[in-house]
Amino acid sequence: MAKDNKVILTCTECLSRNYTTSSNKNSNQRLELMKFCKKCGKHTVHKATK
Repeated sequence: MAKDNKVILTCTECLSRNYTTSSNKNSNQRLELMKFCKKCGKHTVHKATK
């Protein structure tokens, strides 16, 4: 059984690390999601960090 990578999602505006999720190990692209940032108080793009 293949294991997924744990990634941390970071807000692009305030750079706070708000969310964790899993991604496919075979994926070469960084994950980008629209999420609600508690620190900014609005929906922003969150990018995966290593």
